[in-house]
Amino acid sequence: MPTTATTATATTAATATEPPRPALPSVHVRALITWLAVYPAITLVQVLLGPSLAGLAVPLRVLVLTGLVVPAVVYLFVPVLLKARAALLRRR
Repeated sequence: MPTTATTATATTAATATEPPRPALPSVHVRALITWLAVYPAITLVQVLLGPSLAGLAVPLRVLVLTGLVVPAVVYLFVPVLLKARAALLRRR
């Protein structure tokens, strides 16, 4: 029992010191953020690698393109855009 009380107290103390998080964006805002990340990423990869991938069959080009773009968007671009959105909402 003491462990539960200690954990609950520690969780409450940690929550009290954290700044409030903005609400999760709506599905429409998430779609916009995703598009804002995907479109420039695809365009950049096409510009940089398009000529060197031109000799490959379309399914292989798409495989290379998505293999580079999807991780970049999921792990880099969307989190940056979400942080920028949160900062913008905090300033309001």
